[in-house]
Amino acid sequence: MEMPIYLDYNATTPVDPRVRAAMLPYLGDQFGNPSSTHMFGRSAWAAVERARRQVADLLGCEPAEVLFTSGGSESDNLAIQGIAFAGRARGRHIVTSTIEHPAVLNTCRYLSEQHGFDVTYVATDRHGRVSPDDVRRAIRPDTLLISVMHANNETGTIQPIAEIGSIAREAGVPFHTDASQSVGKIPTRVGALGVDLLTIAGHKVYAPKGIGALYVRGGIELQPIILGGGQERGLRGGTENVPYMVALGEACEVAADLVHKEGQRERWLRDRLHGILAGELDGVHLNGHPDARLPNTLNLSFHWVMGSDLLNEVPEVAFSTGSACHAGSTAPSPVLVQMGLAQDTALGAVRISLGRYTAEAEVDEAARHLIRGVRELRSQSGKSEA
Repeated sequence: MEMPIYLDYNATTPVDPRVRAAMLPYLGDQFGNPSSTHMFGRSAWAAVERARRQVADLLGCEPAEVLFTSGGSESDNLAIQGIAFAGRARGRHIVTSTIEHPAVLNTCRYLSEQHGFDVTYVATDRHGRVSPDDVRRAIRPDTLLISVMHANNETGTIQPIAEIGSIAREAGVPFHTDASQSVGKIPTRVGALGVDLLTIAGHKVYAPKGIGALYVRGGIELQPIILGGGQERGLRGGTENVPYMVALGEACEVAADLVHKEGQRERWLRDRLHGILAGELDGVHLNGHPDARLPNTLNLSFHWVMGSDLLNEVPEVAFSTGSACHAGSTAPSPVLVQMGLAQDTALGAVRISLGRYTAEAEVDEAARHLIRGVRELRSQSGKSEA
């Protein structure tokens, strides 16, 4: 069988050839430890600092405000646990949303169950958007952190981060956003967003898996969760992963040049795919915000069809029933349930996400396969279209 058409860019992206070329020397002759003072070490240190500047340039911050991590989950953990443990003398209350990534939700649960923190989970509307007013009402005198994701990984719904950031500043509460899905797809300038901490996951922005970053605004105090030799300003111990740091830096530089152009192209392809499916099939329901949504993301429910059955019926297309973090689950997506979708609609949902290498011809071919698959499954279940 030929390789399927890849439409699961929100799960992971391929490594961009420019990124791969940039990291290769540091898997070969440039193997030094950045902490060494000889030429090999100085070369590695310079490469890491260049990568830090490239990430900072994409975010619009100072290089010293960028910490490298092993990925988005570690960045989320460092942001939330780091703030919580550094500031627990001031308070033990955290505000987050019900549709966060498991790296945020499970970290908050851990702090609540193991360390006595109190967590308020703000609900969303039917489009999966958090109300800034609900966040404002959730803040208490002992609130020490607000964490709301920038864009949801399943529906693509973009949260009103700048408005929440203004509320957080007024209240004097540090504000973290998990921007793993939005970095490289839409602008993520930290000044415009009004955030104090921001998570990046390298494998969502055409860098390898196993590298990430955390923006930490100057003056924010964190307690490290990985102790070691003082790397990353003492906030993340461990010998630097030079090749992957270089890769993330290059990926961010490429993204800075392409974010607007790619966003326009992916939005056009996404809407083309949606239009073909909705034009040929009855009972196609869009999950997520119709406008405030990542340009590459399409989450649809097909009435009378289980999303997991559609995946099996259409092996010619690589897509998903939701977050890759929940792969294998037969329960409806917690994100869609929190948005108020009926169970059959949630179970019928699939996530289609396009990317840098998606071609128009692939979108059209994928549409044909999906239409065939939906019709076949409806026929098997005895459900015919109107």
